[in-house]
Amino acid sequence: MASRSFSKWLGDELGISTLLASSRDVHLLLLTRCIRMFAYGASTLVLALYFAALGHSDTKIGLFLSLTLVGDVGVSLLLTLVADSWGRRRILVAGGLLMTFSGLAFATMSSYWILLFAAIVGVISPSGNEIGPFRAIEESTLAQLSNEKTRSDIFAFYVVVGTLGGAGGSLASGWITQSLQGAGWSEVASFRFVFYIYAVVGLLKAALTMLLTNKCEVPSQRGTQPSEAAEGEEAEAFLQTPNMRSPQAPAKKRSAIAQISPASRKTLLKLCCLFFFDSLASGMVPNSLIAFFISRKFSLPEGKLGSIIGAAQFLSSIGNVFASSVAKRIGLVKTMVFTHLPSAILLSLVPMPESLALTITFLILRATLSSMDQAPRSAFLSAIVLPAERTAVMGIVNTVKTMSQSSGPLLTGSLANSGRFWIAFVIAGALKSAYDVGLLTLFLHAELDSGDHGTENAEPEAHHDFELDSESESESEDHTGEQGTSRPT
Repeated sequence: MASRSFSKWLGDELGISTLLASSRDVHLLLLTRCIRMFAYGASTLVLALYFAALGHSDTKIGLFLSLTLVGDVGVSLLLTLVADSWGRRRILVAGGLLMTFSGLAFATMSSYWILLFAAIVGVISPSGNEIGPFRAIEESTLAQLSNEKTRSDIFAFYVVVGTLGGAGGSLASGWITQSLQGAGWSEVASFRFVFYIYAVVGLLKAALTMLLTNKCEVPSQRGTQPSEAAEGEEAEAFLQTPNMRSPQAPAKKRSAIAQISPASRKTLLKLCCLFFFDSLASGMVPNSLIAFFISRKFSLPEGKLGSIIGAAQFLSSIGNVFASSVAKRIGLVKTMVFTHLPSAILLSLVPMPESLALTITFLILRATLSSMDQAPRSAFLSAIVLPAERTAVMGIVNTVKTMSQSSGPLLTGSLANSGRFWIAFVIAGALKSAYDVGLLTLFLHAELDSGDHGTENAEPEAHHDFELDSESESESEDHTGEQGTSRPT
């Protein structure tokens, strides 16, 4: 009995019980996230090395990474803003096909400008992190498929499977390229083989996405309200829910951004300002440039390099398993800051040691903490905006993050070209630390009042004018995750 009780407690504590009880759609979304991040991890490890093998300078490599991120901004924003009206599954399938397009282009072409075009129009990750419309749509869908009690567990596993996939991709990419080169392949040919794998994964992801059910779409698309759907889904504002609409005023077609409530726009502005600095720092030292830095400094073969990056990402996954448990005890914002701030400091120390062992130690310690903020951040974002706003808000946030990331590689490329690669790590660590302090200052009290600690409120009324006020009380709507969520008033 004691053993069974402990197993149940452990399953509840780590969110395993929530995961097992989740629907097939949730499992499919987690699976597609895992294989997509496998592809990102595999391609990111060799991306900068591939361009170096083609004879391009550090400055051109940085320019490529920056322009790739810039190109992704428009595509991601467009697709996330229309995802709810066009169909989330259709957009996700299209994203998988764009991955295949980019993978085939990188596997068969050598021209710098053709590869740049393929990266901008298609989907290729220069950082090993999310790029394209996937994350905003998937997080919005997962929030809809869960409730406020299970949401942090689901988001934690969403991060965990992503980092595990990235770790597996980096590890596989490193040893595959090293083995091929040992068998007589050239560097360029071995790197291109990785991009063929990337293209195949894109097709697999698209195929798995087609297995998702209609429950992943917004309620009006699922046919739960046929009378309203008949009047035109596109005329219904993202923000409005049935109990918020005036019965006397017909719905009018408005842009997705205009349909975000004024209070949510204030919150969105604050978050975007903070994420700008954090993402700029991430753009300065993405995984592709970290791998490039370590390879150049210590002259490591691809297999060992992939093992180092893969081990760091694997330990990051282990840390993420406990993110939900920590958040349940100290809150979402505190979890985000208290795990992310030490990782920022460790990031600035990465280039300092002359010893490979100490460098790896800093990398692994940093990786263990660096992504523990992702699941709490997603849960926090989904809690402070209305359900109908989630896809648009998360899409805008991810777009701002990508925009700020885009200038990072260019700055790092210029520093590396002049022999000051290490400065990028120091600046990135300082920017991330500033982000953490700002987040704690602006949103600590807002989170405590948002109901994210599991507090259930008796009043189910929906409110339109939300303000982030540290002295206000939170109210919740329907806890299904489809019609309402706790919001600070």
